[in-house]
Amino acid sequence: MTQPYLKFEQIGMRFRRGQMSTEVLRDIDLIINKGEFVSLIGHSGCGKSTLLNILGGLLQSTTGEVFLEGKVVDEPGPDRAIVFQNHSLLPWLTVYGNVAIAVDKVFGKTKSKEERHDWVMHNLELVQMAQAKDKRPHEVSGGMKQRVGIARALAMQPKVLLMDEPFGALDALTRAHLQDSVMEIHARLGNTVMMITHDVDEAVLLSDRVVMMTNGPSATIGEILEIGLPRPRRRLELATDAEYARCRAAVLEFLYARHRVPVRAAA
Repeated sequence: MTQPYLKFEQIGMRFRRGQMSTEVLRDIDLIINKGEFVSLIGHSGCGKSTLLNILGGLLQSTTGEVFLEGKVVDEPGPDRAIVFQNHSLLPWLTVYGNVAIAVDKVFGKTKSKEERHDWVMHNLELVQMAQAKDKRPHEVSGGMKQRVGIARALAMQPKVLLMDEPFGALDALTRAHLQDSVMEIHARLGNTVMMITHDVDEAVLLSDRVVMMTNGPSATIGEILEIGLPRPRRRLELATDAEYARCRAAVLEFLYARHRVPVRAAA
C-alpha cells in the first residue's frame, strides 16, 4: 500500500494560560495527495491557522502527528514554505534580494552563484516581477509585494506550499489577478498547496478539494467537498457554470447552517 504524501493523523491542539486550558483542534484526520490544491475554510477562531502552523513546524500539536512522505513533521524546514497575508518582506533588501536570501539559504551549498542568480530570476519571472527586481518593498504595490512573497516561497522548491489568506489584504481586482497567477503556477509546477481562506469563491475557484472546519473551540473537519471543475479554470466562464454554482452553494450552506460540531452521543 502506497503511503500518503501528506497526512494529518488525530491532530489535537490545546493552548494553556496559567490554570486555563482551551482546546482549539480535535481529531483532525486528513490526507492530501501530491500535486493537490486544498483549501481550508471556516469561521474565525476555528483553528485554520493553527493547523497550518503545525504543518509548517511552527507549533507542536498536543496530540497526533503530521507526516510528509512518511516522515514526522516536528520542526520548520525548507520542504514547507509559508506565504502569509502580510508579505513579510525585508524592507532593506530589493525585490531580488528578498528572493535571493531564501535561495542562498536553501541552495548555498548545492548551486553555484550563477545558478542561484538564474533561479532567483526564474521565480521572479513566474510571478511577473523580474522587471521590478531592483526596487525595494516600499516602491511597489501591495499586490506586487505579495507576488515577491510567493516567488520567495516557490524558490525554496518546497514539497508543500502553505498559504495563509495570501490575498486577504488586497483589493478585489488585484486579488483576482493573483488568483489567476497562482492557478497558472500550480498548473505549470504541479506543486502541492494548502491554503487558508475566508473567501468561498476563491476556495472553489482554486481548489481540488475544500476542507470545511466546524466552529471552535474544539474545531474539527466537518465536511470535505470535491471540486470537479476541469482545469484550466476561467472565472468569467465559471460565473454561469452550474457545477461551480453547486459547489459554491454547498460551501455556503455548510458555513451558515451546519458549521457546528456534531453533538456526540452519550456513552
